Amino acid sequence: MSDIRTMEEFCEPAYGERSLGDVVPAVAAALGHTLDGDPRGLDLPGASSYVVFLIDGLGANLLRRHAEVAPYLASLLPTSTIGTAGVPSTTSTSLTSFGTGLVPGGHGLVGFTTRVPGTENLLNALIWDADVDPIEWQPHTTTFTRLQALGVRVSVVNKREFLGSGLTVAAHRGADYVGVDRVGERIAAVVAASAEAPSLTYVYDGDLDWTGHRWGVDSSHWLQQLAMIDHEAEQLREALPADRRLLVVADHGMVDVPQDDRIDVAADDALGSGIFLIGGEARFRHLYCVGGAVADVVDTWRATLADRAEVLTRAEAIGRGWFGPVDPVVLPRIGDVVVACRGTSAVLSTDGFPYETRLIGMHGSLTDDEMLIPLLVD
Repeated sequence: MSDIRTMEEFCEPAYGERSLGDVVPAVAAALGHTLDGDPRGLDLPGASSYVVFLIDGLGANLLRRHAEVAPYLASLLPTSTIGTAGVPSTTSTSLTSFGTGLVPGGHGLVGFTTRVPGTENLLNALIWDADVDPIEWQPHTTTFTRLQALGVRVSVVNKREFLGSGLTVAAHRGADYVGVDRVGERIAAVVAASAEAPSLTYVYDGDLDWTGHRWGVDSSHWLQQLAMIDHEAEQLREALPADRRLLVVADHGMVDVPQDDRIDVAADDALGSGIFLIGGEARFRHLYCVGGAVADVVDTWRATLADRAEVLTRAEAIGRGWFGPVDPVVLPRIGDVVVACRGTSAVLSTDGFPYETRLIGMHGSLTDDEMLIPLLVD
C-alpha cells in the first residue's frame, strides 16, 4: 500500500507497474514468455498453467474491510500484491486493459459511455452499438492473440450471452471462448481448459458488482454474495491440481452513494449550459461541450461542485496521466471536460441515464476504494 501513489486524495493508476493491464504480461513471464519487456512491478511465480479469476467489483479495501466474510480470499492478502484499476475505474475500461495490456488512452475504451467522434451519439461499451465495429474501435492485437501465437493456450470462460459481444471482441478476441452459466460448470470448464500446458485460463464473475450496484456494498445482500464468491474461489483452487496457479484479481472497487450526496444535472440549468452531450457514469463524467464553451463549463462545474469533485479539461486530465499516453484517435472520445467525484458524491444525469437513481453502489472515480484492486496468488 505504501508504494501506491496518491494525489489530492486520489489514487494514481500504477500503469506499467501493478495496473490491471500489467497482469497478462506478468502471467506470460511466469509461463516463460515475454510480452512488451519485463512486467516491472508485478512479479508472479513460475508455473506451467495460470488461471486468472476476475471478480467484478471486489476492491482491495472492500476485501480488507470484510475479511471475516471472505476468509479464503483474505488469507491470500498478506503474501500478495495490491494493484490499481485504470481510469476510469469501470468494467469496460478495465477488462480491455486486462485483455490488451494497454492503458485506456491506448486501447480507447475510456469510459462506460463515450462519444462516438463526429456524432452526438454515445457508445455504451457494455451493451455496444451494432453500428460501431469493435475491431475498428479497438484495433490493437490483444495479449490473448499474441500468447496463442507463442503456443500458449488461452481460454475465456464466461457467460454464453457474452460470446461475440462488442466488448468481448474488442477486449478478449484471440482466445478460445467457453460459454457457461452456472458455478459448477464454470469450475469444471476452468479445470478442463487449464489442463493443457502452457495455458492461461481467464474466468469472470459479475454477480458481486451487480449486487453492489443494486443493494450497496454495506448491505447484507452484498456480504452474502461476497461469501458465495469466496466459497467459489476456494472450490476452484481445490479443484485445480497443485501445479496450476490461481490468480484472483478485480476490475475496480465500489462506494455507496447516499441520496443527499447526489447532484442531478437535469435539475440544474447552469450545469447543463454549454454541453451538448453527457457521457461516462455518475462517478466519472465525460462532458462534451459546444464550441467555445469549455472554459465556462469548467468554471460553472467547479463553482457548483466545489470539493465534491475534481473538474478538469481534457488536456489537464491527460497531463495528470489519468488515461496514460493517449492515441490521437482516442482524444475525441474523452470529454472536453471530465468530472471525477470525491468522497461519496455522484453526478447523475437522469435525462440520459434514468436508471442511475436506482443504483446505490457506484464506481468510476479515483478514490482508494474504487482504484485499489487485489492481485491474489495461490
